[in-house]
Amino acid sequence: MRFLGGRYRLQRKLGQGGMASVWQAYDEVLDREVAVKLLTPEHTADADAFDRARNEARSGARFAHPNVVSVYDFGTSRRAGRGTAYLVMELVEGQPLDRVMTSGPLDWRVAGRVCAEVGAGLAAAHGHGIVHRDIKPANIVLTPAGAKILDFGVAVRAGEPDQQPDGTLLGTPAYLAPERLDLGPATPAADVYAVGVLLYQCLTGRLPFPANTDEQLLHAHRYTPPAPLPPIDGLPDELAEVCTASLDKLPETRPTSVALALILSAAVDVPVHVPPVLRPRPASAFLHAQTHAISA
Repeated sequence: MRFLGGRYRLQRKLGQGGMASVWQAYDEVLDREVAVKLLTPEHTADADAFDRARNEARSGARFAHPNVVSVYDFGTSRRAGRGTAYLVMELVEGQPLDRVMTSGPLDWRVAGRVCAEVGAGLAAAHGHGIVHRDIKPANIVLTPAGAKILDFGVAVRAGEPDQQPDGTLLGTPAYLAPERLDLGPATPAADVYAVGVLLYQCLTGRLPFPANTDEQLLHAHRYTPPAPLPPIDGLPDELAEVCTASLDKLPETRPTSVALALILSAAVDVPVHVPPVLRPRPASAFLHAQTHAISA
């Protein structure tokens, strides 16, 4: 029996990566199955890797949404005399989107639903001031309840510097919005661009830019218009239009994540959960309402 934090009993390994393994585990305190991402001792000792795991925990813990894998806990433990950091998450059953896409393009209804749900999850994150920065098929899992976003390890607060102190950009070259290459602040519009790439890829089985190297991809993001979508039988005009709009080089002309989710959900007739868009009330009106409530 292998326990972490005196409560999480590791049961079986679900996967292994270079930095961490993922286990199905049982939470003895709350009587539920969970997933545990267990950093290797070497990466626990690495400050950057440890900070990324802790950042994933903190970002995920700030909000909950049905299209985002929930984060429950973060801690450290000593196993075999060595320190190990771990992240406790919702246990989800499903297939990673990148594995599903190996067989070719998705039906446009499936592609639209997946990206509508991804957009809805991002809208919740953006509503809490969080930019994911690494939306890609490997970070989306398809479950019976819908698509769920994984891995907020490189997420950052909107408005904070998008680059590392040494100028390095975090993320995956195929999905980097052009403005990210200018090393400005992190913005939700960059996530919308990544969903545009994802939607195009789901519909066609390829990226919207022909490129063989990372350098060619980065150049294409800056200067090359996306290839037009090929004819797809039954594809609604609004779905094609929002894909193109999300790939606009100018971030201010892209739809918001809320608009993206709602347009796609309407196109494929699937409901999504998005934050309400409220018009801010003037401070004077708010104070008047408070005064009236107190006097009443």
